[in-house]
Amino acid sequence: MTTPFDQEPRRPGLLAGLRASFLTGIVVIAPVGLTVWLIWTVIGWVDGFVLPFVPDAYKPDAIINQLMGNSRFIDSRGERVPNPDWIVVNIRGVGVVFFLLFTVMTGWIAKGLIGRSMIRFAESLVERTPVIRSIYSGIKQIAETVFAQSERSFEKACLIQYPRKGIWAIGFISTQAKGEVSDRADTAGDLMSVFVPTTPNPTSGFLLFFPREDVIELDMSVEDAAKLVISAGLVYPNGKDPTQPPEEA
Repeated sequence: MTTPFDQEPRRPGLLAGLRASFLTGIVVIAPVGLTVWLIWTVIGWVDGFVLPFVPDAYKPDAIINQLMGNSRFIDSRGERVPNPDWIVVNIRGVGVVFFLLFTVMTGWIAKGLIGRSMIRFAESLVERTPVIRSIYSGIKQIAETVFAQSERSFEKACLIQYPRKGIWAIGFISTQAKGEVSDRADTAGDLMSVFVPTTPNPTSGFLLFFPREDVIELDMSVEDAAKLVISAGLVYPNGKDPTQPPEEA
């Protein structure tokens, strides 16, 4: 006598197999496609912003036509008309190259004595202009914070109770609080600066200050903790998922 439990499980049909293959393909293609699209879009945006400031003689189409002996205009009955043999070249990324070269050259000049003197003179003029002074100072402060201190990063990932006791959140330890924040805070010990990111965009979040004893440092790296936040808890660091058996040494 057989029961329904003795029957072999049905194999997935053709449509189910195609659906599984399609979803697997999406998972593989989507990150690559979005990355390429984002890079391509950013390069095009930089080209569109930088190329109008580049002299026509240094653009790729002018150089190629000059090597081939073509001129942009020809004389026809005493009038200058566009040359129909003019080769139009649109190479994406040329503006990025010009931008990088210009930025490196500007930085090299700014580090010298003459460059520093010119910068101080220009900033003194900007500081005398009411509206421009506020805009320039704000942008300069943001640029110095983001780029000049780019070598500094979060120290470690941590676990803190936020937004209330009993609810745990992933955070990143920035530094030990200093100055007025540390002096005026009513705590017995040290105060830690912790950045609590949001999901799935970890670039936004909250800057919170916790007593050192309330901050639990984690063994996982900052990159693994960021993956955990971005994936909304779906991607655990390798070897750190408590639901999986430990890895063999």
